[in-house]
Amino acid sequence: MTAGTRTARITLRAMRWWDIAPVLELEPLLFPEDAWSAGMYWSELADAHPGGSRHYTVATTEEGVIVGYAGLMAVGAEADVQTIGVDDRYQGRGLGAALLADLIEEAARRGCTELLLEVRIDNFRAQRLYERFGFAPVGIRRGYYQPANVDALVMKLDRLDAPDPDATVPIDSEPIDGEPIDTEPNDGEPTEHEPNENDTEEDHG
Repeated sequence: MTAGTRTARITLRAMRWWDIAPVLELEPLLFPEDAWSAGMYWSELADAHPGGSRHYTVATTEEGVIVGYAGLMAVGAEADVQTIGVDDRYQGRGLGAALLADLIEEAARRGCTELLLEVRIDNFRAQRLYERFGFAPVGIRRGYYQPANVDALVMKLDRLDAPDPDATVPIDSEPIDGEPIDTEPNDGEPTEHEPNENDTEEDHG
């Protein structure tokens, strides 16, 4: 860590139903065109249990304030990033990378052989971060993000072993559930949503 760098102590833990309200406060700020509703989060968390297909994580400060969150869907050998969001005030510190690493590790733990995600075609910052983790473009989905009608770049990670911190982001320790991590400045933070076919206003990838 360079001299003069202010380090925030952040903890990653499993998302619970009582986290929905604070996450919803961040949603319209991070995704003004396609924020998820409370109903969507309730539906996602209903399947985030042992044996379920979902995995959701929140990042909290020492004071317990939620400053980031991420979600994963895993079915069989395939996993999909549902959402990643980081509070604007905490972007550029490696927190988005820590959340992404958590999803990759969970997908690997579940025995998945590939991890897919969709990212806005114009979100180059997030794309750079995904590429650093080994994701590669595999296609484009036209008009995927609604109502803005923005195309999505589909990216896939085939190797689901633990990310190499030296090749990705400067994180002091592995982002394991319930343990603190030190976040340092980093040049990319993803904020993406997966669109839901039942509600075109809601859009994560």
